Amino acid sequence: MLKKALLLVSGNAFGSALLLVRNLIIARLISPEDYGIASTFAISMSIVEMMSNFGLNQMIIVDRDGDDPKVQAALQGFQFLRGLTSCILLLLIAGPYARFLGVPEVAWAYQLIAVIPLMNGLQHFDVHRLKRHMNFTPSILSLSVPPLVSVIALWPLALIFGDYRIMLFALFVQAASMVILTHLKAERPYRLALDFALMKRTTMFGWPLLLNGILLFGVFNGERLIVGRELGMLQLGLFSMAFSLTLTPTLVLAGSCQTFFLPQLSAVRDRPEPFQRLAIATMEASLVIGLLLVLGISLIGAPVVDLLLGQKYAAMIPILVPIAVMQAVRVAKTGSAVVALAKERSGNAIAGNLFRVLSLPISWYVLLRTGDILMMIWISTAAEVFGFVFAVYLARRRTEIRTTPFILPAFLTALAFATALVDAYFYAPQRHLMDQIHIAQWAVFLTFGAAILSMSGLRGYVLRRYLGKNDR
Repeated sequence: MLKKALLLVSGNAFGSALLLVRNLIIARLISPEDYGIASTFAISMSIVEMMSNFGLNQMIIVDRDGDDPKVQAALQGFQFLRGLTSCILLLLIAGPYARFLGVPEVAWAYQLIAVIPLMNGLQHFDVHRLKRHMNFTPSILSLSVPPLVSVIALWPLALIFGDYRIMLFALFVQAASMVILTHLKAERPYRLALDFALMKRTTMFGWPLLLNGILLFGVFNGERLIVGRELGMLQLGLFSMAFSLTLTPTLVLAGSCQTFFLPQLSAVRDRPEPFQRLAIATMEASLVIGLLLVLGISLIGAPVVDLLLGQKYAAMIPILVPIAVMQAVRVAKTGSAVVALAKERSGNAIAGNLFRVLSLPISWYVLLRTGDILMMIWISTAAEVFGFVFAVYLARRRTEIRTTPFILPAFLTALAFATALVDAYFYAPQRHLMDQIHIAQWAVFLTFGAAILSMSGLRGYVLRRYLGKNDR
């Protein structure tokens, strides 16, 4: 079981890493302004995905009749209708969307992107059904091979185009590869059917996922839309790259944290003391993810950006540490959400993300009045802090765990983040590694070390695993 979990996590991480590599290569090839336009393509697809995400790929796994060929055909039929609806919707909003962002000349590209949801609607669901039988290989391949193909395609695309169109057609290559691969790895023939009773049941199953998808769209794309609208494509390109560099590692590690701890928590959810120990360890592990991100960005973020992207993205270096802290606070909510999920309380993630979404109008107003991206990041970070505190409160209330042991690690983690921000303020990050080293970094190391050493729950979990004493 552990090997299968590690295989699944590594496959997801590999796919995410390839997408980041693709974005870095494209950013290196084109101007920041063109990269800003390129980043709006993914946002436009996220809009329609957000409005039609009913978790069909999860339904076929958890539904008791998911193995039935008729149910699979009906879900594939619903998926095709979803893709067709998304295609039409994207065609309709392409013009207004382009005008909203101040790039009406790119409307044709948004119209062309509308074909991608239709392509995705033709995916074969066997790669998801096979997960019921613990066969994750087809799913892993469908997640990792298409990004690899899109990375390989960048070379010929760069020879043909020299601007944002590289990203446009790379997305087409990825979508086509995904659809083809799902059919190649399928065991059953592809069938489509319409079952309105199943559609109704699927809608009831998927509406919480739809709601959370709307909130996640605001979390991942809200500020980007605001920056693109008010400051233009150049600033959007810089902000999007800083956002992606700090977001991708947290998504991969947070997914790994959930995959690793959720089965263990579920196994002891009816035993208060083992559940208490595992819950604190899980919540502290999510703090460690954020600490590692902020420490890495604080120490080598600027030199890495200079190495990977060059001088043209140097303007984003001042916001790297603040945006890393924002992402770190966001990922810190993962632990409490996993703990609640182990006791079948799925609303924690939604509640935690609500504060960030509610902060978007304030961020928009402040950016409109000041034009200061850093102020917007502070507002988003404050919203994430409120979301974190509320998520921990809900986890304590809904799962009856004691959160007192978590207070000191959380406080020292906040102190470590504050130290990194102060260090970045008084010692501006430098593009060259030797220039980046200074005496005040000892304070950063000490506070981060103190935060990690204070995590008695995680330390106890590691020692028990090392000594072979599991919570059973």
